[in-house]
Amino acid sequence: MSVQESDIQRTYRLWFEHTRMCEQCKRVTKAVGGCETGRELWGAYRLARIGAPIGLHGGA
Repeated sequence: MSVQESDIQRTYRLWFEHTRMCEQCKRVTKAVGGCETGRELWGAYRLARIGAPIGLHGGA
């Protein structure tokens, strides 16, 4: 049985996976110092944490 991710889990996973592959994001200690995509993904995670509607490309 598969458990569906919450918006918070999904947005954090997308950001985390991005930071592991992105050379620019690997070198910084805070999300704000990452690349544009990394900052957008982190912003989506922050919105999900407060319960705001989010619209990630390719999200379900």
